Amino acid sequence: MDNIQPENQMKKELGLLDATMLVVGSMIGSGIFIVSADIVRYVGSAGWLIAIWVLTGIVTLTAALSYGELSAMFPKAGGQYVYLREAYNRLVAFLYGWALFTVVQTGTIAAVGVAFAKFAAYLLPFVSDENILWDTRFIQLNAAQFLAIATIVILTWLNTRGVKNGKILQTTLTIIKIFSLGGLTIWGLLTAFNNNVWDVNWSDAWVPKTWNTFSNSFVEVGGAALFAGIVSAMVGSLFSSDAWNNVTFIAGEIRNPKRNIGLSLFLGTLIVTIIYVSTNIMYLATLSTEEIAFAPADRVAVVASNAIFGNAGTIVIAVMIMISTFGCNNGLILSGARVYYTMANDGVFLKRAASLNKFEVPGWGLWAQCVWASILCLTGKYSDLLNYVVFVVLIFYALTILGVFILRRKRPDIKRPYKAIGYPVLPALYIIAALSICVGLLIYQPTFTWPGLVIVLLGIPFYYFSTKHE
Repeated sequence: MDNIQPENQMKKELGLLDATMLVVGSMIGSGIFIVSADIVRYVGSAGWLIAIWVLTGIVTLTAALSYGELSAMFPKAGGQYVYLREAYNRLVAFLYGWALFTVVQTGTIAAVGVAFAKFAAYLLPFVSDENILWDTRFIQLNAAQFLAIATIVILTWLNTRGVKNGKILQTTLTIIKIFSLGGLTIWGLLTAFNNNVWDVNWSDAWVPKTWNTFSNSFVEVGGAALFAGIVSAMVGSLFSSDAWNNVTFIAGEIRNPKRNIGLSLFLGTLIVTIIYVSTNIMYLATLSTEEIAFAPADRVAVVASNAIFGNAGTIVIAVMIMISTFGCNNGLILSGARVYYTMANDGVFLKRAASLNKFEVPGWGLWAQCVWASILCLTGKYSDLLNYVVFVVLIFYALTILGVFILRRKRPDIKRPYKAIGYPVLPALYIIAALSICVGLLIYQPTFTWPGLVIVLLGIPFYYFSTKHE
């Protein structure tokens, strides 16, 4: 049985390296291997492809720098949930936690788990999603879903055995991931650099184009059409750069959190930005923009790796993505349950989630997260749900950073060991950028907005029901 314990019973097991590797490992999943195809279809040229990734990196770094102030003020388990609660109220914080549990964290865990399984099928064909294990009128279970669920269960069990186990696996896999991606990029630039392809890609690098399905060709765009293309392209790059805030969830288990959380946010997001931009430069050195845009199943990295390593390239990328996604899911699973733990202690989540097990981790919350993520694996609808909430995620990021301004007025007495760099300019620029993207999504990608808002608003009756029965 789990026993209710105060937060200070959590073990301070994580240092700066561990926290930084959690940021990097949680951010890098399978997106960098895939989403560049979609970006090129929206913006159409080498310069704009790199610009999208650089802009995404700047936006993410700016947010991370602002979160550093909040993390130093409230170095507690729960991270962003706590910041929203302190800046606004429990309802706003609950709606964030509700979205995190119902879709954002669990949906990402499901999607990353299935990505692991799909690439494992390159090595072990019997785990393909074409291998149907169970088929009824209501549900169909294929081998890829089974493997995805199995990896989620294994990683959950590992993390219920103590934060030390999770941190060792996370740090090890993330270091392997960094060296693998760095090695692929450097080796590709050294051995497969194609001067002709490079020159053609950069000959019209700053001419924005988008793929027109009617004419079956790229057409030049400008003005509102260019803005629409940039906004649509950034959906993929922003999701590939998301989850950097997960390190704030486990503040209760980080040594010297007032220093190490903010520093790990900066170092982690900077490392990932450098990796992402460098990887895309390698793509442009080995593949034409057309080859990037129309890579089979959008697997740009597979096509690039085949150009670098020949027939063995597919296997190389399959192994890299398996390592990447397995490490990504470990970070997501490790950190997510700490939010539900804090919510439960606030009386706005299931009471059992407020307990720590004998290994001093929120075991019940970990298993609840595991069950729901596994159900999402079975539905096959998690990828749609993730698309729906990109709008909502950006709004919560903007609200959290606005909280820096609010708390400076509302709680000037709180010690701020670290202050947001560039305040008030950089935080304000992030809020403007995030809200501009949200407005663009409302106009040009409505399917990415209204369903996400509905999911969040459905949390309101749950909030009042839970607080009524405290």
